[in-house]
Amino acid sequence: MQVKVFDISAKDAGTLDLDESVFGIEPNVAVMHQAFLRQRNNARAGTSNTLTRGKVSGGGRKPWRQKGTGRARQGSTRSPQWRGGGVVFGPHPRSYRQDMPKKMRRLAIRSVLSAKVRDEQAYVLKGIEQLEPKTKAMMALLAALPGSQRSTLIVIGPGEAQSVAHRAAGNLENVTVIRAGYVNVRDVLTHERLLLTTEAVETIQGLWSMNKEAVDGVAASV
Repeated sequence: MQVKVFDISAKDAGTLDLDESVFGIEPNVAVMHQAFLRQRNNARAGTSNTLTRGKVSGGGRKPWRQKGTGRARQGSTRSPQWRGGGVVFGPHPRSYRQDMPKKMRRLAIRSVLSAKVRDEQAYVLKGIEQLEPKTKAMMALLAALPGSQRSTLIVIGPGEAQSVAHRAAGNLENVTVIRAGYVNVRDVLTHERLLLTTEAVETIQGLWSMNKEAVDGVAASV
C-alpha cells in the first residue's frame, strides 16, 4: 500500500510503500483496548495507603463508661466513625501490573497503526532535520498539513537530528515527539494525528513486520 509523503513545506513529495503487515491489517479492537488498559495500569505507582483502626495511634482508653450515660457505647476513639479514626476498606500499596503475551502486544501495535492509516489520520513527513528548530516553524508545518490539529504525535527515526523536532515542538501543548523505537498503543490512541518521518517508517517496519516475527520464530526454534 502507498501513502503520500509531504516535505517540511507541507507540499507533495511523492509516495511511500508501506508494509501491509504493519500498516494494512484489520485492527483488532479488543486487543487494542486490552493493551491500552495494560499500559495505563503498568504506569500506576500503586503507593496509595490509608491507616486502619489498628494502625492509628491513640485510642487506648475507652471514651466513657459502657452504660448510664445515654450515649451510644464506644470502645475507642480510633474507630472509623470517629474523626481521626481508621479508614474502612481504604487503599493500600499494591501492584497494578498486568501481563500480556508478546504476540498480542505486537498485534496491538500493528492494529493501532493500521487504524490510523485506515482513518486517514497518519501522514509521512520527509526532511524534518531541515526544519528550523523554532516553535513558529513547527506550528506553521502542522497547520499546513492535512488532518486534525487538536493533537499530534510526531514519530522520528534514530538517525535524524532529534534536537530539531524536540526544540520545535517542545512548547506546543498538544504535540508529542517520540522515537520510532518507543511507539506504543497509548500514545498513538491518545493523539488524533500521527506524523511519521520516512526514517521512522523504516524503523517501525523493521521492528513490527510480520516477516521479522516469522524470522524470530524460526531462530528461536533452532
